[in-house]
Amino acid sequence: MTETEWQELRRLLPVPAWLQGRGGRPEGYCHRVMLDAVRYVVDNGIKWANLPMEFPPFKRVHAFARRWQVTGLLAELHDRLHDRLRDRVRAKEGRSPDPSAAIVDSQSVRAAANIPRSTSGWDGGKKVGGRKRHVVVDCLGLVLAVLVTAASVQDRQAAVPLLTRLRERYFSIRLIWADSAYAGRLVDWTAEILRLTLEIVKRSDTTTGFVVLPRRWVGERTLSWLVRSRRLVRDIETLPEMHEAMVLWSMTMLMNARLAGRRRDAFLTRPPAPAPCRL
Repeated sequence: MTETEWQELRRLLPVPAWLQGRGGRPEGYCHRVMLDAVRYVVDNGIKWANLPMEFPPFKRVHAFARRWQVTGLLAELHDRLHDRLRDRVRAKEGRSPDPSAAIVDSQSVRAAANIPRSTSGWDGGKKVGGRKRHVVVDCLGLVLAVLVTAASVQDRQAAVPLLTRLRERYFSIRLIWADSAYAGRLVDWTAEILRLTLEIVKRSDTTTGFVVLPRRWVGERTLSWLVRSRRLVRDIETLPEMHEAMVLWSMTMLMNARLAGRRRDAFLTRPPAPAPCRL
């Protein structure tokens, strides 16, 4: 991270209990160094064990990332890191922190050999074997909810828990745009159970070649943003929950760079020397 990015992110991080006199053992490594290490893994797609020696031991870094994912510090609660960053980006763009509309879409990714068969499958339409990530984004393309399933799971099936999760966290949303894969009984179920309008944006039957469809392109652009993080080009996470966490880490990097006025594709391929800082 640059100094500007760190200052944007630092104010959103929780204060450790031991710094507030509430007990606990002091952490051995600065949050900035640990976050840089996690971002390096996500951005470059390397194994945890292959972290450069400039960073802390990989087991400590992995435990740090895993703890944030398990405890929900990264995403589960509304006032946590990812959501705070998204609220600041929306405010910077002149929008309300509470979105009123969203776009849902999915993307199938090939799985590595270590992925259990119980959580992977075959997507017959895309001819991809592995997993599928389902995302709901706002009108700026920022992730509101993410769900990772086997690639064999239909979009309509995954939309039920995904949209339920979305409804529980964002009461302000009233309208969701989707492609024809979400058409059918899901439209009625969404209206009756979740009190949401699911609008299907269809491609014209007379259209040939590539066409940018209204609203749908926002979700597709977000999926293209995600694969710029090499860790998300191919699914190598044993647990689907860790894959979801990697999606949020990738979006955190993008939003942090946007707030700092830095292009997302300007990340270094080699890490700089860790800068000393306080937690």
